[in-house]
Amino acid sequence: MRQPNLFSLSRKEGWRRFVDEAPRKRPETLTRHQLAALSEEAAEDYNDARHDWHANFGIVQTPQLAAVHDALDEIVAANRQDGDRIRSAAVIDALPGLGKTTIANLFGRAFDRQQMRRLGPVTDAGHERVPAFRVGLTSNTTLRTLNRMICEFYGHPATDRANAATLASHALDCVLSCETQLGIIDDIHFIDLDRRDGLAVSNHLKWLANELPVTFIYVGVGLAERRFFADGLSGKNVALAQTARRWTRLEVAPFCLSTDHGRRHWRSLLKATERQLTLADHRPGMLGRNADYLFERTSGHIGSYFTLVMRGCYRAIRTGSEALTRDLLDEVRLDEASEQARQQLAAALTHGTLTGTQAAS
Repeated sequence: MRQPNLFSLSRKEGWRRFVDEAPRKRPETLTRHQLAALSEEAAEDYNDARHDWHANFGIVQTPQLAAVHDALDEIVAANRQDGDRIRSAAVIDALPGLGKTTIANLFGRAFDRQQMRRLGPVTDAGHERVPAFRVGLTSNTTLRTLNRMICEFYGHPATDRANAATLASHALDCVLSCETQLGIIDDIHFIDLDRRDGLAVSNHLKWLANELPVTFIYVGVGLAERRFFADGLSGKNVALAQTARRWTRLEVAPFCLSTDHGRRHWRSLLKATERQLTLADHRPGMLGRNADYLFERTSGHIGSYFTLVMRGCYRAIRTGSEALTRDLLDEVRLDEASEQARQQLAAALTHGTLTGTQAAS
């Protein structure tokens, strides 16, 4: 079995690998006759290559991804203020399983590549250029751990014993020395504004935006519902919140079948997926003929959809069926949220009563 490429995007070496790595080479799609002619060892190697491909075949340019990237590009391009001015931030706020993290990481990768092409890998002062940094928060993130995570991304040596203030100073030095212009902070919904530590971290995000000359992209789940944009305030005090004035909220909607526009986008996703499959008996249109079924299984959530496709491809190769049929996909178990929504969606699709609310569940 081929070992996956193991790296962490929370370290600059892993991020660099993610940014610079060449696209995977797609295995040739063999016919049934060609598959039968393979030796046992050759068949094992070929199937392993296909498993790796189907698990990593790349990103489909969905309308949601394109819309958020356009907005991010505008926000980052407009943030050309000098160091004495505060840059606005972007926050991708959506339900789980809609590709928020992927959208942010891909934008960061494209931005990093652009900057390295234009400016080179070394700054004028002779430091390593790091156009973007990325960290992911945890459920117990504190002021100190947030600063430490930024320092650890850059590989700063003094992260073990330093206090929060010293780590913040080190983080600032790293950003300035490496001429970083973009910062991605994922999973900010882990910040609990009802706790003292959480409120301190939320306020520290403002300090970072004030002091670090970068554009921040935050990623989280249900941030509006968690009063994140209100800084945890309520009532008339909401007007005093700074976050709502500084952050631009970008939503990622699930696919829907309740409109003709939504159906076209869903079918386009299925067609784009089929072009990537390396299964001997799969033919164009097989996914399209099961468009309603695939929506029923995944609720239009792209994360659940690609999980279904990846597991289905593995099963199709392992069982020798070599195609993504409805019978085969019926045997694939998905995440609990998709399984729970399945019966309700199936009934709505059968009776033509699908609503926008159901499509976004």
